[in-house]
Amino acid sequence: MSWGYDKDNGPETWAKTFAAARGPRQSPVNIETGWVTYDENLANHPLQINYKVEPSLLLENPGLSFKAHISADSTITGGPLLNDVFKLVQFHFHWGHDDKTGSEHTVNGKSYPCELHLVHYNASKYKSPAEAVTQSDGLAVIGVFIKVGAEEHAGFKVLSENAQKVKCKGCKCDTGVPFNPASLLPENTSRYWTYEGSLTTPPCNESVTWILLQKEISVSAEQMRALRNLCCDDCGATPIPDNYRPPLPLGARGIKSSFVY
Repeated sequence: MSWGYDKDNGPETWAKTFAAARGPRQSPVNIETGWVTYDENLANHPLQINYKVEPSLLLENPGLSFKAHISADSTITGGPLLNDVFKLVQFHFHWGHDDKTGSEHTVNGKSYPCELHLVHYNASKYKSPAEAVTQSDGLAVIGVFIKVGAEEHAGFKVLSENAQKVKCKGCKCDTGVPFNPASLLPENTSRYWTYEGSLTTPPCNESVTWILLQKEISVSAEQMRALRNLCCDDCGATPIPDNYRPPLPLGARGIKSSFVY
């Protein structure tokens, strides 16, 4: 049986099949703010996010998430990435069936309803995402917490309005709509936590520099419902289950912040 989020193939079972999932730098983690170390180098060398407009956003339902493919030359550098340039290749979401849980990372034990992951590979050192994913410095993921509020989120609108077109597993949709991934970021991207971690889905490679933005974004209940209405089967009958991996031990790792509390 392939991996998933059910009792018999969920996160508790992944380490039996995927060796990396037994490693010392697994993700997600809980951010205990009292244990975070301020790193002035992060503040002095700001994270630079250079996202470009995607001419036509391509969406996909891989079966256990909601994913957008990126072809434009959108990059990040600076901060914990130093001078390496990381190129955005896709973004996807993790969520729960209600607003109490859904995010993979937590802050002082608090969960958010949803978490956005913008996945980049180290284009300065590696030729492709496939090569980078096996390297300890191969990937960088920006994580954005998502809460549910009264107002619609303008940047999320393209996603929520087109989600129904990829309701079933395996569906893809070229929206025909220009889209800048920066529209999903909070106004302030200078305040973040960072640590060395892994992919949060199998094979759980320990190749990710995580950059978790402190400030969340807010979507409407209807926009959140667009994700929860997606299905994990071919015919659209079974909703995607709670698709988040619970936090794992931080171990000997530290978490750094770009800001002082």
